This record gives sequence, structure tokens and C-alpha cells, in this order.
Amino acid sequence: MKRRLYPAVLERGPKGTFGAWFPDFPGCLAGGKSQEETIEKAEAALARTVDGWAERGRPLPEPTPIEQIALPKGCDYVAYFIVGVDPPDPSERVNIYLPRSLIARIDKHAAELGMSRSSFFGLAATTALTSLPGYVRPDLSAPRSKVHKSGRLRTKK
Repeated sequence: MKRRLYPAVLERGPKGTFGAWFPDFPGCLAGGKSQEETIEKAEAALARTVDGWAERGRPLPEPTPIEQIALPKGCDYVAYFIVGVDPPDPSERVNIYLPRSLIARIDKHAAELGMSRSSFFGLAATTALTSLPGYVRPDLSAPRSKVHKSGRLRTKK
């Protein structure tokens, strides 16, 4: 899904404060002491809200055109602004087989980084895909197991 641009309303609050809200996401609010701080907090609030909707399987709404936004009574309107958000990429469960010793090393390192095993695998795969564009794969035709073509277990080298 491509990046979505959602309108927000910036309004004055009491005692020189500001507030921001999103017509397409009821309850998604932010406030601050300056316009800049409020907009920054609004961006973070929208990202959290979109993540929450995705976790609950709710589809994201189409952005409301600015000319269709109805300001409530008493709104001390300052400006409209647009916040871009990348919809979350849904996760998918996969089963992989790795040596136990490698899994133990991965779990230990992930814990040291404060990550889950899944997050670590995602980071490792993303890093490999972006940093190793010309990587030449090793010969994958050689068997990894200790079984010869005959089907018998190797006992001597």
C-alpha cells in the first residue's frame, strides 16, 4: 500500500497552547506549547494510531479532502496541515529450519539488543538485502547433511 496523506487541523488552545486533531481518526489528538511541537507530536500520534488500526485489522480510511473538513463550534482554527504515513506492512508467519546452536546465538544477541527473535530476523534480512546487493551465493547444490548419495550415513572421512 502506498503512502497516505492525511489532513490535520491545528487550533489554538488555552494559555498559548496548541492542539491538533485528525478528521479521519477520531480520538487521535496531540497538543503542545508551540505549533512546531504540536505538529511533531501529531505526526507521532498518527503513526501510533495507524499501527493500532493495523494490529486490529481495521482498514485505513480514505483521506478527507481539506475542503470537506467541518470545524466544530468553538474551534480556534489556525491552519490545516498534512501528515504522511506509510501503512504498516502486515507480518506473515513463516517456518524455517536452522541449527539449534545458531538459534541460541541469535536469541542471545537479540536479547542483548532488546529485540525479539522475529525482529532480529527482520533486521538481519533487511540488512542483508540492502547491504549485500552483489553477494554471490555459495554452491547450494552440495548436501548439508552427512548422508551420501547412497543413503547411508558416513562413518569415515
